[in-house]
Amino acid sequence: MTTDRVVVIGAGQAGAGVAAALREQGFTGPVTVVGRESHAPYERPPLSKAYLAAAPLDEQHLALRTGSWYADHDVALRLGAHAEEIDRGARTVRLAGGERLDYDHLVLATGTRPRTLPIVGADLDDVLVLRGLDDARALRDRLDTARTVLTVGAGFIGLEVAAAAHKRGVHPVVVDVAGRVMERAVTPTTSSFVADAHRAWGTELLLGTGITEVLGHRGRVSGAVTTTGVEFGADLVVMAVGVAPEVRLAEAAGLDIGDGVMVDEYLRTSDPAISAVGDCAWFPEPVSGRRARLESVQAAADHSRCVAARIAGNPEPYTAVPWFWTHQGDLKLQIAGLGTGVDTEVLRGDPSTRRFAVLGYREGTLATVESINRPADHVAARRLLAAGASPSPDQAGDPAFDLKSFAAAASAPVS
Repeated sequence: MTTDRVVVIGAGQAGAGVAAALREQGFTGPVTVVGRESHAPYERPPLSKAYLAAAPLDEQHLALRTGSWYADHDVALRLGAHAEEIDRGARTVRLAGGERLDYDHLVLATGTRPRTLPIVGADLDDVLVLRGLDDARALRDRLDTARTVLTVGAGFIGLEVAAAAHKRGVHPVVVDVAGRVMERAVTPTTSSFVADAHRAWGTELLLGTGITEVLGHRGRVSGAVTTTGVEFGADLVVMAVGVAPEVRLAEAAGLDIGDGVMVDEYLRTSDPAISAVGDCAWFPEPVSGRRARLESVQAAADHSRCVAARIAGNPEPYTAVPWFWTHQGDLKLQIAGLGTGVDTEVLRGDPSTRRFAVLGYREGTLATVESINRPADHVAARRLLAAGASPSPDQAGDPAFDLKSFAAAASAPVS
C-alpha cells in the first residue's frame, strides 16, 4: 500500500482520467483533483455537436463518471478551486485563498484557453467563445433567437457550430484567413469535400479573409466587417480562432515550456515529480517522431493511463497512435495519424457516395488516414500506424487492395 500523495490540477478529460486510471492500476494513495469549474468532470466534444441541437443532449449524459464515483473511489474533488502557485521545493500547490496541498506527484492537466481577436466590438454581449459547459449553455440559448451566426474560424469547432446552426434553422457564415477549411488538420482533398458539403447545406464560407470589426447596436451584435471591406449582418458571433495551452502556472514554477509544457516520453516535465497530460502537454509523438501538442480526447485518455501507470510503479513510454474525429451534418470524419508534411495523397472510394478515405504519405510512408463515413478504414489505419506498417501509394491506390486485410496482417491490436 502506497502513501504517496497525488494532486491533479485540472478536472477535464485528462485530469479526471488520471484519477480513474490510478485507481484502476491499484494505486491506493490519496488523490486530489482540483478544477476551476464548479461542474463535476464532463465530456467536452458534445458541446459543439449534440448539445447544440434543437433537442439538446441531456447534461447528465455529459458526465465522465457518475456522481458517487469519486467518493466511492476515495478521490477528493476540489471544484471551483484555482491553483495559484506551485512550490517545487516544498512540493505544495497553493490555492486561491491560501490553502496549500502537499504532493509527492503533481499532474498538470490545465488544458487550454480560447484565443480571441483584439478587434473593435469583440466585447459585445453576443460575441462568444466555446470551451466549457457554461459557454455551450450561452450559445445554445442564443441560437434559439438568432437569425445569422458568424463563426470566425473554419476549424473543427467553427464548422461544427455552423452545422449545428444550420440544423436549428440559423443561417451560418464562416470566415477564416486560411485558404481552405480545416487547413491545419486535413489534406486538401478532404478539406475541399467538407467545404462543398457546407455550401450545399447553405453555409456561407468566406475564406482567405478575416474580421476587422464586429458591428453593434445598443450593445448587441448587428454584423461584421471583413479585411476586404465587406460588411454583412449577423446577430451572433462565435470566436473559434483556436486555443493557447494553459502554461502560466507551469512557467511561473520554472518548468520548461515550448508549445505547451515540455515533457519526455514518459510525460514527465523538467521536474520529475511533475507530469503534464492532455491539451497542455508538448510531448514526443511516437508515430511522426516529432514533438506535438494534441487537442483530442484520445491524447487526454492515453496520456492519463501512461502517467497513472508510471505513478503506480508500472512505467512504460507513451506510444499511442493519435486519432481525432468530427461530426458535421451527415459526415463523420475520422483521422488517424498526423498530416503535417504530407506530400502525397491517395484517394480510396468515391466522394460522390459520401464514403471515402484519403491516405496521406510523407516521403513514401503512410502518415495519416482521413476517412469519411468509413469507420472500418479508420480502425485499419490505427492498426497500421501502431505497427509501423505502410502499404505503398501504388498499393493503396489499387481499388482491389484490401486495406483491412493488410492491417490485420500487421498484427497490431487497437485499444
